[in-house]
Amino acid sequence: MKNLNASSAQKNTNSRGLLLAFGITATFMIIESVGGIISGSLALLADAGHMLTDTMALLFAWLALQYSYKSASARHTFGWRRLTTLAAFINAIALIGITALIVWEAIQRFLNPQPIAGVTMFYVAIAGLLANIAALWILHRGDEGKNLNVRAASLHVVGDLLGSLGAIAAAIIVLLTGWTPIDPILSALVSCLILHSAWKLLKESLNELTESAPLTLDIVALTRNLMEVVPEVYNVHHVHVWLVGEKSVMTLHVQIMTPGNRDDILARIQQFLITNYNVGHATIQLESVACGDFECYP
Repeated sequence: MKNLNASSAQKNTNSRGLLLAFGITATFMIIESVGGIISGSLALLADAGHMLTDTMALLFAWLALQYSYKSASARHTFGWRRLTTLAAFINAIALIGITALIVWEAIQRFLNPQPIAGVTMFYVAIAGLLANIAALWILHRGDEGKNLNVRAASLHVVGDLLGSLGAIAAAIIVLLTGWTPIDPILSALVSCLILHSAWKLLKESLNELTESAPLTLDIVALTRNLMEVVPEVYNVHHVHVWLVGEKSVMTLHVQIMTPGNRDDILARIQQFLITNYNVGHATIQLESVACGDFECYP
């Protein structure tokens, strides 16, 4: 009961955080768009472009979160938890696409510099920075570290925050020196930083969508450690691990030396998996004789 209440509370925290971050981001996207057009700053327009993607990403992340906590059914036996991963995957692709467009526009602006209203650019960028800090703080109050969907949304906001910092730096340089090429240069540099994080997120979400084992899990070490911790176990095979949302799911065949107390052995194996590998659900087949399936020993 306590776990259910904690899960429900965390869901509500994540849900409220995503919705508040969406409202803040959408509001300042409009402000930065207008400010970018008035000032002629690509850095502001680039940040507004990120914010446009972010408003949709945050809304999609919120919708995915609502569905992800729906109860399992006869057809969707794991529920809808993987929707959060799908949202993260789409967000990562969107970030990469937006970054490519901004870098292309930065190259054009560098080759053909445009006049920039530095004062307008500076104040609008400051407002955008404060908005992004507020949105990031709200998202970090949830389980941003564990929930891939919330982490994807946070990454969008971090991208906006870096964009605002770049716009502020560009505005200061333009005001002090009048050198306008700094605007597209900083826009491109910030976009490359975002690209690095977006690529990492894309790999993580794709790893889960293709039902690959968690990147941090070493199956060879797991089987070796299990045989050391539970002496009755002398072989582990048919190990399959994948992620559903934030939870690892595992199936495995375990050969034991003697029948013994099978319930006790099973309980110790399950405790080992939960304690050492944070496995959310494990289906364990105990065997007292050699496995007859030729796939048992890959």
